[in-house]
Amino acid sequence: MRASDISPEFPLLGFLSIAPSYGYDLHRRLEEELKGIWDLSQSQVYNILKRLEEKGDVRSEILRQKSAPDKRMLSLTAGGNSRFENWLQEPTPGSLRALRMEFLTRLYFAREQDLRFAQELIKDQKIALMKDVKRLKQVYDEMPDTQLLNRLSLQLRIRQLDSCLEWLEDCRVSIESNQYQQ
Repeated sequence: MRASDISPEFPLLGFLSIAPSYGYDLHRRLEEELKGIWDLSQSQVYNILKRLEEKGDVRSEILRQKSAPDKRMLSLTAGGNSRFENWLQEPTPGSLRALRMEFLTRLYFAREQDLRFAQELIKDQKIALMKDVKRLKQVYDEMPDTQLLNRLSLQLRIRQLDSCLEWLEDCRVSIESNQYQQ
């Protein structure tokens, strides 16, 4: 998955994996609990939910109300749950945008499930980033000195990923120190 493939479908699937909900409530939770990560309008959320239903990841049931408009209760299908769980297990690509949006979303839902799962997610992400750094350093070492801008670009990427590795350690410490505040 590339950073450009980051999809707001997954936080919505994640909320539905916790409990069935209404579109309005899903949007509210996204705004309250993941505001620093995702910024979606209510209409965007409804469009994504419609697309998820068309794909078969979500099903809806119309709940009739006497004195208010009908409500559409949304729940996750087995396929949607499987898709979400598979996504939750994957390491995030080594880009700043992907880590900020996708990894933090994964960490949110991993923490909801179990502290040990969140710790494993951080550990696996560190391993994936260390492999990326090692690969980029090898490319850098093999690159001729005459390719100055390409070398500088690789230096930047390596330093960004090194910084992300430090940040992941901060995540681990924060998650562990806040384990009793949930």
